[in-house]
Amino acid sequence: MLWQKCCVKNILLCLLSAGLLILSFPKPNLGYLSWFALVPWFFALQRQKTLQAFFLSYMVGLVFFSGIVYWVNYVSSLGFAVLVLYLALYFAVFGLLFSFSIDYRLSTIGYFLIPCVWVTLEYIRSHLFSGFGWALLGYSQYRNLPIIQISDITGAYGVSFLLVLVNVSIWQTINSFQLSAFSYQQKATSKNNFTIRYSLFAASFLLILVLIYGYVKLNQKPRGHNIKVAVVQGNIPQGMKWDPHFRDSILEKYFRLTKQAAGEYPQAIIWPETSVPGYLESDNELIREVTVLSRNVFPAYLLVGTPQEADNRRIFNSATLLQDGKIIQRYDKLHLVPFGEFTPWPEFFCRFSFAGLIGNFSPGKDYTVFELSKLKPRVKFSTLICFEDVFAHLARGFVKRGAQVLVNMTNDAWFEDSSEPEQHLQASVFRAVENKVSVVRSANTGVSCFINPWGKILSRVSDLFGKDVLVAGVKAQELKIISVPSFYTAFGDIFAWVCLVAAGFILGIIQKRKAKKES
Repeated sequence: MLWQKCCVKNILLCLLSAGLLILSFPKPNLGYLSWFALVPWFFALQRQKTLQAFFLSYMVGLVFFSGIVYWVNYVSSLGFAVLVLYLALYFAVFGLLFSFSIDYRLSTIGYFLIPCVWVTLEYIRSHLFSGFGWALLGYSQYRNLPIIQISDITGAYGVSFLLVLVNVSIWQTINSFQLSAFSYQQKATSKNNFTIRYSLFAASFLLILVLIYGYVKLNQKPRGHNIKVAVVQGNIPQGMKWDPHFRDSILEKYFRLTKQAAGEYPQAIIWPETSVPGYLESDNELIREVTVLSRNVFPAYLLVGTPQEADNRRIFNSATLLQDGKIIQRYDKLHLVPFGEFTPWPEFFCRFSFAGLIGNFSPGKDYTVFELSKLKPRVKFSTLICFEDVFAHLARGFVKRGAQVLVNMTNDAWFEDSSEPEQHLQASVFRAVENKVSVVRSANTGVSCFINPWGKILSRVSDLFGKDVLVAGVKAQELKIISVPSFYTAFGDIFAWVCLVAAGFILGIIQKRKAKKES
């Protein structure tokens, strides 16, 4: 009976943590909860065998990711189920490693193990099997500007590390007080008191350092010049986008909104991903209409999202830059969506019936950097199409090649008015801070907005009631162009690699200590 009560208690603690984590992200976006959301889970894992810890943690992962990526159901219920079952494994592995090191939770060496393991698993999740770096724990702080400035050194992983460290500190402090209250040995009590002081000092000291760094960064007055950019949010329902009956009405809407945007006298106007209803460069009538529009909004540059069909019948998801009726440059999307734009491991998956419903896009090969050569001074930018902004190494790759602004063209119409558009926005905020560049987002149904190099969302496309998803509109904004490369741009995910090496080293030490103790 007692065992059953303990199991129920641990399950409830795990569910509490999963619920707090879900609430930390959009919607409802209560980011402050993530500073202590893991604590109940940590208590549930105490005195658990590794297998029990694995399954309890897998349950946390199942609930959390079900509540975060529920919108995948709008596209594929099977895809949603497979994705959640896979992503939950990362939480399960974390719980297993947590349980493995639990005997050393009050030691100095074990204190930093837990956040190192968390960061390592987030890094692996962001790269393995094409990568899915969605809803990293650090993303929950995307509106907490002083905290996220550290990302220009550590990437988003540094914010995740800090959050887990604070959670560990809270857990260890509460746990140590409990142990001290029931301890009759002065030696044990003294050790626990030391742990309390050490835990609080380490977390508080690091948190203060991060805040000081953040406020210093936010109060700097960088040198640079400005560029005025406008975005067009067409709000075309997914069911209409590729229906030939709506081709003319879609073009008419984009043309009207583009001319409205041109009235703000921007230097560039940006459409969303695949906003052109056809293959732009191989459809003579379509290219004629778009080039005429480009002349009408001159001297502004026009960047449009469009599928492209190459001579060898390959199809690309592309961004095409025009000015004064001429095509200047084109970028073909590098990182395609698996099971959306292409079939991974076709030898295996092509046997299934759903494979015929998957797009047959081909990946691009070049990190294209567009140049607005007619501007004085010239401005260089690169485009991240769809969910490419989720991949920090892609954004960094463009900035290293000279991009001064990053543009995210996306179509989130698949997911309607769910939490997905705002969750997607979180990634763009971190790409801005990491590389210290402005980010422009042009989304078919939202969120279309402008983000400065410190992660502040300057403005959004919205209606009179402030609604920014499933509305049509335009927005123009002046952006700061600065040319000071960040540490992250120069050195990449070195912090995540340090965490990976440190986690392996500390786990090795714990294993040796356990082996020595057992012998």
